[in-house]
Amino acid sequence: MKNLTFKTDEDRWQAVLARDPRADNQFVFAVQTTGIFCRPSCRARHALRKNVRFYPDAQHAGQDGFRPCKRCMPDKRDPQEQKLAKVEQACRLLEQDSSITLEMLAQQVAMSPFHFHRLFKSITGMTPKAWQQAARDRRLRSALAQGDKITDAVLAAGFPDSSSYYRKADSALGMTAKQYRKGDIAVHYALSNCTLGRCLVAESERGICAILLGDDDAMLTDELHSLFPHAQPEPADGAFALRVSQVIESLDNQNTPLTLPLDIRGTAFQQQVWQALRAIPCGETASYQQVAKTIGKPAAVRAVAGACAANKLAIVIPCHRVVCNDGALSGYRWGTARKTLLLQREAKNREG
Repeated sequence: MKNLTFKTDEDRWQAVLARDPRADNQFVFAVQTTGIFCRPSCRARHALRKNVRFYPDAQHAGQDGFRPCKRCMPDKRDPQEQKLAKVEQACRLLEQDSSITLEMLAQQVAMSPFHFHRLFKSITGMTPKAWQQAARDRRLRSALAQGDKITDAVLAAGFPDSSSYYRKADSALGMTAKQYRKGDIAVHYALSNCTLGRCLVAESERGICAILLGDDDAMLTDELHSLFPHAQPEPADGAFALRVSQVIESLDNQNTPLTLPLDIRGTAFQQQVWQALRAIPCGETASYQQVAKTIGKPAAVRAVAGACAANKLAIVIPCHRVVCNDGALSGYRWGTARKTLLLQREAKNREG
């Protein structure tokens, strides 16, 4: 139903000048000098009033020979949905193994490079370049885990040449490609029970490198091998068994801090997020947005969520303390039931 507030051309013109979103879907305006029609809220530069005509909808403007604006898409029902579709299309293009520039992306979604870059970052929390890099990193991990030669894996992942990868090796994997492909031979692990179910504890020569939670030993082992392909089980005795017991004790009892050295591997951004998580006091929570602000990247909310999901040290790096803005629980790598139990246990101990 049309809004009577915009029943005269003067009312409509004032709405256009104010870029009033309430006028969207009430009418469109066309500019005779450009041959384009827009929504009232369009951010494009205002035309002269004498060159502007008003139409009840996009169909009538089109019948008079005007073309829809590519920026505000007045012929589409939901502009926000269209923006999301543009970003989704760009994400798929960025995830291909062939290189694509910002200008090429913007052309594909019919936007200027500046506005596309701003839109992409506002929705994903990452720049197009960072998204492309993350996709390359995933392909590289997959190829290396399958045993491909390092140079072949680097090129197959989409890096233009091996030298361009080696300049940023730590950023891509948190370790060198050679270390990743070999799976850090020194990594060994053991499985044990804890109050949250089954727990896999893995250790490298640097320290504890993985603490994984679950209900099925085979799934936990598969998860570890996706991180360290050649990790080996360790007999449940000796000094390592004692260190595993210390880990389990720290998981089951919040008053028992883990004093063992940790081998925390991740990109520079992930390390920054994980450090912020460890600063959240026991018994308290923070939203993804709050964590993003803490690390000085308020727009990187989705990237923060991705870093939480990539955490390999359950509870020690307390990604379970991160919740939605409204306090609702979001996803958790080891299950929302465990996340609920952890938060309830921490809150109870704090009150006590």
